[in-house]
Parts: sequence; C-alpha cells; structure tokens
Amino acid sequence: MAEAQDKQDAPSAQDAPAGQDAQDKPIKQRKNGLYPAVSDELAAVMKSGWADTERTGLEPIAQASYAAARRAALSARFPGERIVVPAGNLRTRSNDTEYPFRASTEYVHLTGDQTQDAVLVLEPLAGGGHEATAYLLPRSNRENGEFWLDGQGELWVGRRNSLTEGEQLLGLPCKDVRTVADTLREATGPVRVVRGHDAGVEAALTDKVTAERDAELKVFLSELRLVKDEFEVGELQKACDSTARGFADVVKVLDRAEATSERYIEGTFFLRARVEGNDVGYGSICAAGPHATTLHWVRNDGPVRSGDLLLLDAGVETDTLYTADVTRTLPVNGTFTPLQRTIYDAVYEAQEAGIQAVKPGAAYRDFHEASQRVLAEKLVEWGLVEGPVERVLELALQRRWTLHGTGHMLGLDVHDCAQARTETYVDCTLEPGMVLTVEPGLYFQADDLTVPEEYRGIGVRIEDDILVTADGNRNLSAALPRRSAEVEAWMADLRA
Repeated sequence: MAEAQDKQDAPSAQDAPAGQDAQDKPIKQRKNGLYPAVSDELAAVMKSGWADTERTGLEPIAQASYAAARRAALSARFPGERIVVPAGNLRTRSNDTEYPFRASTEYVHLTGDQTQDAVLVLEPLAGGGHEATAYLLPRSNRENGEFWLDGQGELWVGRRNSLTEGEQLLGLPCKDVRTVADTLREATGPVRVVRGHDAGVEAALTDKVTAERDAELKVFLSELRLVKDEFEVGELQKACDSTARGFADVVKVLDRAEATSERYIEGTFFLRARVEGNDVGYGSICAAGPHATTLHWVRNDGPVRSGDLLLLDAGVETDTLYTADVTRTLPVNGTFTPLQRTIYDAVYEAQEAGIQAVKPGAAYRDFHEASQRVLAEKLVEWGLVEGPVERVLELALQRRWTLHGTGHMLGLDVHDCAQARTETYVDCTLEPGMVLTVEPGLYFQADDLTVPEEYRGIGVRIEDDILVTADGNRNLSAALPRRSAEVEAWMADLRA
C-alpha cells in the first residue's frame, strides 16, 4: 500500500473554523522524508492539464423515493425542529491507514448515501414541514492542490461526486459540508442530533441540544425501520440469496478447510460477500467442533475435523448495506452421526415451531416461546433436566444449553432497530413488512459435567430470515436446506 505523502485527517464539519471560507481551508501537509517540500514548479504543473469529468443526466439511486418518504415521516414526528443526522467520519487504524468506512445506519436509511463526513439536515419551514439538505464533501480543489497533497484527496482515494451529481443521485439539495458547522452554530430554535458519529457536528450544537431529546430522535429512527418497505425487502432477499451461494462455496472447500483451519471457511465466504455485495454484515462465525458451543466464536482459528459439526453463522451485506443473517450447522464429512442428528433434528423442530408462529397479528414473543418450548421438551425427554416442561420454562432452566434469545429484527443492522422501545419491539404485534430471524440452538459445552460425555462439544443452531406477510410469512433464506437429510443430500451434490 502506497504511503500518503502529505496525509492529513479527512476533512469533516469541524475542520473549517467559524467564519472561514471552506474553499480556503489550509492544507496541513504531513512531513515526508522522501519529498520534504513541494516546489512552485511542481505545484503549477499539478494545477492544469486535467479533463472535465463532470457527469450529467444521472438517474436517482433506486432508494431515493423511499428515502424521501422516510424523511417525510421524520418531519411529521418533529414539526418545527431542526434535525441533524451525520454519516460519520473515518476512524484511524494507525498512522495514515483507516478502518473501512461505513456510514451511520440512520444517515443511510434517510438518504441512501454512504459518503464519509456527510451530514443530513432537515430545516423546519415556516409553513410547516422541513427542507432536507445533504451536506457533502465536494470534488477536490485542483487550484490549491488538495486533490494530491491531502491524503484524502481524490488522487489518493478516488473521485468524489460533485454537489450537482449528488443532487441528481439523491434527489435532494446538496451543499458543501465544510459550511455545515457555521450553519448549525448560527441556527436558532429547537435542534436534535443523532449522536456518536461526528464530534465536530456535536461540538457545533453543544449549547443547543440535550441528551434526552437526542435519545428520543434515535429511538424514533430505530422504530422507523421496524417495518420494511418494498425496496428494503428486495435488498434483504438479495442478501439472503448471495449468502446461500456463499454457504455452498464453503461446502465445496471443506476438504481444504480440514487441511488448514476455520479461517479458510471465513475467507471463502468473505470472497462471495465482496464479489456480490459490499462486505459481510457482521463478523462471520465459523465454529467447528467444540467451538460451535461458543455463541459468538469469531476468532475462527481452530481446526476443522471430519466427524465434527461446523456451525456457520454468516451474512452477505449488499451494496446498499442490508444484511442477511443465516446459520447452518453442517457435518464436516457430509453425514451426521446418530447423536448429532438427534440434536440437530430437535433444533430443527424448535425452529419450525418458531417459524410457524411468525404471522401478522401474533405477538412478537410468540416465536421465541414456541421454539423454547420444543427445546425444553427435548431436554426433559433426554433426561438432561428434570421436568415437568412447564417448570423448566417457568424457571428458564433450558437456558443452560440455549442461552440466547430465538431471534431479532433484521435490516441495515444485523440486530436492527436496537434502540426501539420495548413496547414497539419485543412487546409488539407483528405486522406485514417486519423481517426477523428465527434461530434456536442447543449447545453442550465440552466441560459440561451435567450431560453425558457423548453430548459434550456438540453445538447446533439453525437460523433463517423471515418476512412477515399479509397471510403469514416468507422465508427469505429458503434456498438453503434445513432438514438433516436434505442438508446431507445438498452437501453430497455440491461435493460430487
């Protein structure tokens, strides 16, 4: 990787001091031993000889109209108030290298844009409603050398959209983000901001906002994502379809994983995620053997052995940042042992009960309770916990072997809508358009002396992404088999 010769931090809202023209913001060059100075002649050469690359007649991005509808709902919820939603800034990994940037979920949901340092501002109008403006970083300035002297200039990291191009793509007015701090400082009236993404924006609003009011904004934006629109459902289906292909890729290379480690599985799935989408939606869990009993095993550095199970929990994130969240537990050699099959089939039965409970008008908790009942019944049947089943459920004794909840909302975040109120989420009534995971599991730790030795080190989870429809539900990840015999047949076909 080439070292940025004159790197500075990426421009953001806080970089332009109050009253200073954003276009005249000085470039802070980082000293470099190989090129300690820039000659006047080189500076002059770099200013000219560049073609005009401005694009015209651009079509709006696919989600532009949906984002506008979401902004309208936000406007209606907070009339007369200024709303500020930052995308966030780059985070430094070390020196002049940064972590991959992912715009804040709230900003992406309301704009469809993913650019760093951007800020969405909804300005209240005297006659009601709001005018939305996206403040973006414009094209690099060729006159002052920003495009090649700045480590975040276009010569180093690539071309940015012009503000005019941004307006065409997003379908809303765009302004220079280097002016947003002054705009916010001078603003009067009530303001709310989504916190935690842009310290410069928050600093400009220090005397205008309160934590309580900003928390209310975050809660509303989280709840705004509870019911997915047509575009979102389509993106989640794409994510699930790509994920299914990624799981098939893994099955085809299990022999190579046996020769190396779980990391081969992680890398194989990641390749599919990058080819068909933006990234993985969360850290892939590639847990072989006893690692399958660790709920969030993401080290992925253990051996893969024939005769063991592989618990693969992974999801492709689309280019629009919607993620799948799917789990399959696979026999590494393609065939379940009798005990593995017994445990797997019990989890399948629990998942099937949970999926059947997902329907409009049902309580959100119903699918969890249906799955947990089946698991408790199986544990009592196997003699691992003393019944009756009602006692086990009342005391939640089954949780020793199935600690986690049975599912969660899914969308732009793998655990979507996390700031929603209890009454609108876990205590809600399911509606068409909601998308949730159903993911029961049983995990018998390798050191668990309360179960027979043959159970120890076996972990099974089955997870699918379920859309609530008008007449029931649809399994978005149905391309992957779930029944034990179907899993074996699928693996055999892929490895033939």
